[in-house]
Amino acid sequence: MDLGLSGRKAIICASSRGLGKACATALAREGVDVVINGRSAENLDIAATEIRALGAGAVKTVLADINTAEGRAALVAACPDADILVNNNDGPPPGSFQQWEEADWLRALEANLLAPVFMIKALVEGMKERRFGRIVNITSAMVKAPRSVMGLSTTARSGLTAMCKGLSVDVAPFNVTINNMLPERFDTERQQQMAKLAMAFKKITYEEARTEIADSIAAKRMGAPSEFGDACAFLCSAQAGFISGQNLQLDGGTYPGLI
Repeated sequence: MDLGLSGRKAIICASSRGLGKACATALAREGVDVVINGRSAENLDIAATEIRALGAGAVKTVLADINTAEGRAALVAACPDADILVNNNDGPPPGSFQQWEEADWLRALEANLLAPVFMIKALVEGMKERRFGRIVNITSAMVKAPRSVMGLSTTARSGLTAMCKGLSVDVAPFNVTINNMLPERFDTERQQQMAKLAMAFKKITYEEARTEIADSIAAKRMGAPSEFGDACAFLCSAQAGFISGQNLQLDGGTYPGLI
């Protein structure tokens, strides 16, 4: 299927690795000129080389921390007329309610609520004027199925979800969509870190920890990042203009609810 994206421009936050990189790769394959971002020059260079090897959309790199106003400004300056914005960022670590202090809550809100909010604010008016915009927020499956151990992440990302639901109604008449992707257990560095935490906490091997993670998914496997990236590309497509304000579960069929 031709997604009607050739020649479009996209900013993909935190995209030098993991799910962000998968989204940038999928969009570039469709002919989108992508701006990728990260805090490691080495990771950015590796990602840019791999995406350029596709021989499709152009790739620009921005070394910046999107948790800062300066970092966000650098990203917007690299592509002020972006047609597509994919918001992504590192999530806060798991923990327990009693151990989190004010600084922990503020860091979570800065990274997973305020950073994407300000990226949207900077770009959405231009999207409305051009009558095309696709905003995709990478959040978490725990927005719909919270667990206290991930309370920092769930709180910040649920706030983003609520804000974007309201905004999606306002921008819909301008062919601008806002959707959220809710991943669970994709085979990225994040899951490697989670496996190592399980090793230490449960006194098990890395392989046992990985098996436990896979077994927690209905499909009995972790998701491939490329599957996530392709789903993102479709949400950004011309054909997806009637899909907005939605939360797409990408969890191998694990979520037990109806809605």
